[in-house]
Amino acid sequence: MNNKIVRISALFVLITNCLIAQQKDSIASSTQLNEVVISDSKFALAKEKSGKIITKITSEDLKKREGQSIASVLNGVVGVEINGSQSVTGKNLGYYIRGGKNNQVLILIDGIPVADASGISFEYDLRLLPANQVESIEIMKGAASTLYGTGAATGVINITLKKSGKKSIQGNAYINAGTNNTAFTSKRSLQNFNQGFSVNGNAEKVNYFASLNSTETNGMSQIASPNQSIKYEEDRFSRLNYLAKLGYKASDKLTLDFFGNFDKIDNDYDGGFDNTGTNDVSQNTSKTEQFRFGFMPKYKYTNGQFILNSSFNKISRVYNELDSYSGTVGLSQYNSRSVNVDGYNKQEFSKSLFLVSGAQYQFFDMNSGTPYGGVAKEKAKFNMMDPYLTGVFTSDFGLNLNAGARLNIHSEYGNRLVYNVNPSFDFKGFPLKVLASYSTAFVTPSLYQLYSQYGNTALTPEKNSTIEAGFETQLLDKKLRFSVVGFYREQTDFIGFSSSYQYVNIDGNNKAKGLETEITFAVNDNVKLISNYTFTQVDEALDRLIPKHKLNSSLDFQMCSNAFFNLNYQYVDSRNDAFFDGNSYTTQKIVLGSYQLVNATLRIELVKNRLSFFSTVSNILNADFVENVGYNSLGRNFKLGLNINL
Repeated sequence: MNNKIVRISALFVLITNCLIAQQKDSIASSTQLNEVVISDSKFALAKEKSGKIITKITSEDLKKREGQSIASVLNGVVGVEINGSQSVTGKNLGYYIRGGKNNQVLILIDGIPVADASGISFEYDLRLLPANQVESIEIMKGAASTLYGTGAATGVINITLKKSGKKSIQGNAYINAGTNNTAFTSKRSLQNFNQGFSVNGNAEKVNYFASLNSTETNGMSQIASPNQSIKYEEDRFSRLNYLAKLGYKASDKLTLDFFGNFDKIDNDYDGGFDNTGTNDVSQNTSKTEQFRFGFMPKYKYTNGQFILNSSFNKISRVYNELDSYSGTVGLSQYNSRSVNVDGYNKQEFSKSLFLVSGAQYQFFDMNSGTPYGGVAKEKAKFNMMDPYLTGVFTSDFGLNLNAGARLNIHSEYGNRLVYNVNPSFDFKGFPLKVLASYSTAFVTPSLYQLYSQYGNTALTPEKNSTIEAGFETQLLDKKLRFSVVGFYREQTDFIGFSSSYQYVNIDGNNKAKGLETEITFAVNDNVKLISNYTFTQVDEALDRLIPKHKLNSSLDFQMCSNAFFNLNYQYVDSRNDAFFDGNSYTTQKIVLGSYQLVNATLRIELVKNRLSFFSTVSNILNADFVENVGYNSLGRNFKLGLNINL
């Protein structure tokens, strides 16, 4: 069939759908005017009462980004850089917020901290989590150890998973598929598949949610070929996710929630780039399995609420890796367990004042076995017990204050005290909120850094202090929202690797400073413009893969009540990178060039609230760029998807 006829027919179908739509929806009507956030107090708080500028990605926002991974969604947030989100699906991810790295960014799932206790950086692997299981995300930048403990040094990413609806039984099924090309390939075959379904319901006192997700990707090599005439082997990525939630309303005051999930990743990977051409091998495979379950009761009383978040997490990683020098395949295995019990209480003394008091217990252990040595479980373990207290004052005349402290009691290296002070003022006569904060944080050495063959039990935590100030305003009858925040951060006792092949605390201060600004303008009911800009400047010791300038701009266009179009642009400045040169056996520094990406998404509701279709085109201009030295990046790709609600 003639391509021109196909395009005209598709346009005719779209116009027809717009004309027959019965209900007028708009971008403006879906805006949450009374939006609440929870990240800066652990309890629901009106956003205008918060002393932080918290980015909230709602379920509606995620619908507009269908087909994207969690990493890709987060990569568009002001002040956030997720390195690896533009690479092969199985590529390791780097989280960079305010000049910090993975171990300084804490990830929460339904309010519970998650981490891999066997990892060098103690980080959580966001590749384990499919976007289709996520309801919303809050991103709070700055030191937040007062509320959340270790790892919350530069930011907290609080992910809320989907839960049951109001009907006794309902379901959802989806499927999407797309291409998987670099800028130098143009394969039209579908090699990126994601599908799944969920069932949920609410019957009197019982509610439930269960889902299954499957992802399969092929068609690209992680390592980039130095010569496009040389074809490297393709690296497969496969993921399965099972999630189940069960809730019971014992009374008007007491609710009991349980969850369990199992996640599994099988993927091929390439050895670290070292420019010898020997690290692209099909024998390298890895398998990651995660098992989590937990119990989260909530009790409401006259002037407050008590919540207990408890969970158990077990992660196993197995690597079969070819040694390029000996030609043999070696097996490496890492196992970790973690327990989290966090009980906290909100006591309301008045409409304007409440106090959050709590205590958090965490236990971690790990074991590993590699061709080069291992770590015994009996040796590699520690626990923490942290009491904490936070007071929140809000007023009708505009003054708000959030202040608190936490004492970290660690089984291996003693005690640490952190605190925060966060005042803000909302001018009632003029739409302006000004804010400031000073907060401290700590980052616990990982079990690997303490007990591996390179470990050092004399390590102490990294310490961070952050000061920030800014403002937020809403003008033109709240159609225009503008915010600016500047920050300055100091980091001491940084954990690095010495020339004697041992982890050590490095003396001296490492500093980071920057500016984060965002503007949102609702041109009318159907058109919204969103832009954000991030400036980050760090000391040389921290300066790797962090762009100094980053810009995101997006156009949301509600074409009609059942058709939505998004066009977004991203500019990422040049970054410093380094690699181990396999020819000279030295570490080489390199500057990666800046790049620009243009992406588009079209979403159509074929049957309102029942059947929807989306299509995306990423990297429309097919920009040739490098996200990590020696690794492939994504070129122009297409994706189509269908979503069915039952």
